[in-house]
Amino acid sequence: MPDRRTFIKNSIFASTSLVLPTLFRGDERRTPSISPEKYKPLLLSTWNHGVAANEKAWSVLQNSGSILDAVEEGVRVTEADGKTMSVGLHGYPDREGIVTLDASIMKGDGSCGSVAFVRQIKHPITLARKVMEKTPHVMLVGEGARQFAISEGMPLEEEKLSEQAEERYNEWKEEEEYRPIINIENHDTICMVGVDAAGNLAGSCTTSGMSFKMHGRVGDSPIIGSGLYVDDEVGAATATGMGEAIIRINGSFLIVELMRQGRTPQEACEEAVARLISKHENDIDDIQAGFIAVNREGEHGSYAVRDGFNFAMHHRAGNELIDSPYKYS
Repeated sequence: MPDRRTFIKNSIFASTSLVLPTLFRGDERRTPSISPEKYKPLLLSTWNHGVAANEKAWSVLQNSGSILDAVEEGVRVTEADGKTMSVGLHGYPDREGIVTLDASIMKGDGSCGSVAFVRQIKHPITLARKVMEKTPHVMLVGEGARQFAISEGMPLEEEKLSEQAEERYNEWKEEEEYRPIINIENHDTICMVGVDAAGNLAGSCTTSGMSFKMHGRVGDSPIIGSGLYVDDEVGAATATGMGEAIIRINGSFLIVELMRQGRTPQEACEEAVARLISKHENDIDDIQAGFIAVNREGEHGSYAVRDGFNFAMHHRAGNELIDSPYKYS
């Protein structure tokens, strides 16, 4: 699968202040490290659709002053964008032809909410926030999440594949031997983390998940600590890519804890990628994952397993799309 591979192209829980060893240095092929400049306020979001998401989030932040409102409203733009095929109800379905959505949201004080395997809800990120603010729980899934959405007055959308998703699904059934695909076209979750001028942090993550996955599969995006983690004392991190690989290292929590131990966001992202690679020595050729992080001072970082990952950054000087450093070409 050479075309696909272009994209797909120690414990931190000890009671001592353990610093993990660097698992690689010197031999990696990567673009130059992310600049160490510090910006507050600052918004970071994954992939090129992060540019539009950032624009909305920045506007909300300037108007409301709420970093939580900003990260919710920003990713809602992508959830509603019919051109993005792995976020929202217009995304690619599972192997049964059904679109299921995952989302999570988190504040720096530890408050968080998520939904997984939910159907017919246009904005799962808003449903995740409702779980955080209106229930005693962190996660609701499947029919329970759908029922909660109905009780909160959220409308149910027609369960029908978009024209592009249906066309691609029918092609996949003939060409892909009835197995999921991992590549750049269907692996572009929207994740956002941000810090306001006072150092308050929040993050959000929303996706329709791996294209043509097994019915019932859930990736890292709605799992607090894997796809997203935020702590006002330290910083925030979020992840995109092969969810199973990210879950196995609890990637976003790992990055925040590394920052707590003194690593910069860039160093922490690089260490998380190193840890992921060390756990997947036999199948790393088929895996892509990328991380972005920001600390409470507004310093940011990014790193990916392979080239092809980019992220959008918005601060007072403007909004730009940046190619992430990476380990493998």
